[in-house]
Amino acid sequence: MATSALHPVAVKIDDQLKERLKRLAEARQRSPHWLMREAIVQYVTREEQRESARQDALRAWAEYQSSGLHVTAEEADAWLARLEAGEDVEPPPCHD
Repeated sequence: MATSALHPVAVKIDDQLKERLKRLAEARQRSPHWLMREAIVQYVTREEQRESARQDALRAWAEYQSSGLHVTAEEADAWLARLEAGEDVEPPPCHD
C-alpha cells in the first residue's frame, strides 16, 4: 500500500481549548495530535458526504424542473413503509 506524504499544518487555538484537548487526550490515552487529526478526518468526511447529498438534491431538483416527473409524498411514504416492513419493493414510478 502506498503511503502519502504528511505535511505539518499549524492550527491556532486558545488556552481553554488547548487544556480541554489535553484533558480529553489523557482520558482517552491518546495524544492531542491524534485527537486533532481524528477530528479533522471525521469533519472532512462528514462535510464531503453532506456536499454530495446537496449536489444530488440540486441535480434532482434540476431534473424535476426540466421533466416535471415526480412521486407524491403519499406514494413515497407508502413505499418507505413497505421497505421498513421488510419488503423488497421497487420505488413507485414517476409521473407528471
